[in-house]
Amino acid sequence: MQDAKEEIRARLPIEDVVGQYIELKRAGRSLKGHSPWGTDRTPSFMVSPDKGIWHDFSSNKGGDIFSFVMEMEGCSFREAVEKLAQQAGVELGRYSADDRKQAQRRQRLYDVLELATKYYQFCLTKNKAVMQYVFYQRNLNKSTVEDFRVGYAPKSGRALVDFLKKRGYSAREMEDAGLVNRFGGDLFKGRMTIPLMDATGKVIGFTARIIEKDENAPKYLNTPETILYNKGRHVFGFSQARDAIRRSDFVVVVEGNMDVISSHQAGVRQAVATAGTAMTENHLKSFSRMTKDIRLAYDGDEAGIRAAERAISMASKFGIYLSVIDDYHGCKDADELIQKDPKLWQEAVESYRPALEWLLEKYETKYNLRTERGFQEYCNIAKKLINEIDPKDTALRERYERIVSERLGISLEAFRAKEVETPEPKRLKKPNVAAGSGEAVSRAEKNLAAIVQSGKVELADFEPMDFNKDELVLIFEERYAAYKTVELQREAEELLVKVKKERREGERRELEAEIQAAETAGDEEKLRELMLKMSKMLREK
Repeated sequence: MQDAKEEIRARLPIEDVVGQYIELKRAGRSLKGHSPWGTDRTPSFMVSPDKGIWHDFSSNKGGDIFSFVMEMEGCSFREAVEKLAQQAGVELGRYSADDRKQAQRRQRLYDVLELATKYYQFCLTKNKAVMQYVFYQRNLNKSTVEDFRVGYAPKSGRALVDFLKKRGYSAREMEDAGLVNRFGGDLFKGRMTIPLMDATGKVIGFTARIIEKDENAPKYLNTPETILYNKGRHVFGFSQARDAIRRSDFVVVVEGNMDVISSHQAGVRQAVATAGTAMTENHLKSFSRMTKDIRLAYDGDEAGIRAAERAISMASKFGIYLSVIDDYHGCKDADELIQKDPKLWQEAVESYRPALEWLLEKYETKYNLRTERGFQEYCNIAKKLINEIDPKDTALRERYERIVSERLGISLEAFRAKEVETPEPKRLKKPNVAAGSGEAVSRAEKNLAAIVQSGKVELADFEPMDFNKDELVLIFEERYAAYKTVELQREAEELLVKVKKERREGERRELEAEIQAAETAGDEEKLRELMLKMSKMLREK
């Protein structure tokens, strides 16, 4: 139960829980409200978001989110846990008699990652060449390096492994923490390391940037998904940005981790980053608990446009005001603009534009409205975007309907009468796989789908293929019936890594085929679009 409680606490800030019952107002680092049990004339109920506790001075009661719900609802501890678990989306069925053992295992992983962070920090101080890179080439100051706990992973293939082994950590623990490669050596070598932290500041993984150019190595290497690190939920820089977001009541979402670090150093400490441009509902939920003002600092390329479009469709569910920062003064991203002049970045953050307005302009530039095809495509996508606006906000809807109808040169009534054209639903296709590995990948897909269908594990970002359910039940009973929940979770996460890799390879092969077809057809516009997609895919690899 302890592990379940910690996960619920991590997902539900105390101010959100208490705020459902009491109106709270900011009072320095704390929040104040009137006691729900007393007759206080001045607010005597205090909430500390940083510590996750509350105290009512009029009744001398206090505690955490669980004790508060018990007091307000008059329920048992178990009932309070179940109520909050439902709010947080935590499946209590995952936690059983093995909970204590699982909690101990998680703590060991936190400990080994913390020790690895300190080791990398120490290695940075002992390497003058790397310090030259960090402080002069990357222009990071001492305060920023300390705040983000920047370090250096030595080139030696087993430096960290040998260090941790002497401290009593097993090879399995290092593997579970995402610190080793498939050969049992160091995953990160010759790289500047930056810890990935959860909302409380605990290290859950690393991102590492290569220092010396190597055509055969990716620029960035990240910790694979583990029981601590989930790519779909993690927000880089959130623990460092939390206080600034609360004070200013807005958050800036940038594309890269270095954008975040440079932004904090430049005085814009509200900056955070998701994994690439993969904004999810989990991310928006996290942001919306602290502010309704979300400013996206995405590139204006195809990927940035798509990311903004996805965010708009999700933002309406949470009552979020979504805007875009796009005044980069000719620079490609926030980091480059900050290197040019930090003040320009500060001004850009204050010169934000409504996301829908920005997106409509991008599509107006993309499509030639003088042609029938361009007219129809722009009209269709503008209609879909406007339909994402809350139906109750009739004034905002009409504002954008008028903007679009004027751009198209048609009446407001004609635009409103326009029906959105929806493409035929695509059948779920089996992803292509690398040559010679089709059987193994098919087995991995089915095994993972069988585990997920059992309902005994939780994977945030896996959509199984359309396999026969009876076959999946048979696979599960044959292979995994004797597995404990913890073992199943580990097996599922390992399979997910493999499946993602092979799906990416399949997407790459499909894209190569589309590029070849576009070249044969002489479709230069389509070819440019596909080459941009391929370039983006290779950068994210």
